[in-house]
Amino acid sequence: MENDMVVNNPLRALGLDEKAGDGAQPTMGLVMARAGLGKTAILVQFALDCMLLGNKVLHVSIGEGIDKTRTWYDDILALLTAGERMDDIPGAMQNRMIMTFKESSFSKALLEERLDDLVQQNIYRPECLIIDGYDFEKNTKESLEEFRNFMHERGLKMIWFSAVSHRGDDRKSVDGVPAPCHEVDSLFETVLLISPEEDAMKLNIVKCDTCSIDPGSTLMLDPSTMLIRKG
Repeated sequence: MENDMVVNNPLRALGLDEKAGDGAQPTMGLVMARAGLGKTAILVQFALDCMLLGNKVLHVSIGEGIDKTRTWYDDILALLTAGERMDDIPGAMQNRMIMTFKESSFSKALLEERLDDLVQQNIYRPECLIIDGYDFEKNTKESLEEFRNFMHERGLKMIWFSAVSHRGDDRKSVDGVPAPCHEVDSLFETVLLISPEEDAMKLNIVKCDTCSIDPGSTLMLDPSTMLIRKG
């Protein structure tokens, strides 16, 4: 069942699955969209793929409760399978930990402290990190550079962030990465932008140094599930 779910994850269309494999270079990725357009759903699909490949995932949720984050996993997993829940797959459950922070209290230093406690007590050592709700407007490029260093120091294979873009803010980087991430895009190997268009939802590949498809490509998302439409 777990292998079937890995194969069926539509995000594999990006060809990023090899980055979770042994020997791959660590990468940082970014999913951007306006508020409420499905960033968490995309991050959870990446997390599930990592988990089902045998990697331990730490999902850091900033400003959201643990129950809501768990629900995202159950909902996405049910869509990828015949209604399975996380509790139905003990092997996958062992590969996920959710850590929540208030928006006002999150910092790389606090995350590092809590993670080091888990590792030193031999409780949990993640290989993939999801940071959902990071405030790019209030943090600096230097703060993100610290996360890249953190990724290498802790032996992480990847870190995925989400970022909120705003209608009416037309600032962009040379590669087309919108504000508020237009000045830090060089720190990310992959940048994906969720873009609503009439009745459709698009996933624009703004930047991807490791994808099997070219930057500038667009994948169609099912608006009701936020899964990539096949075919």
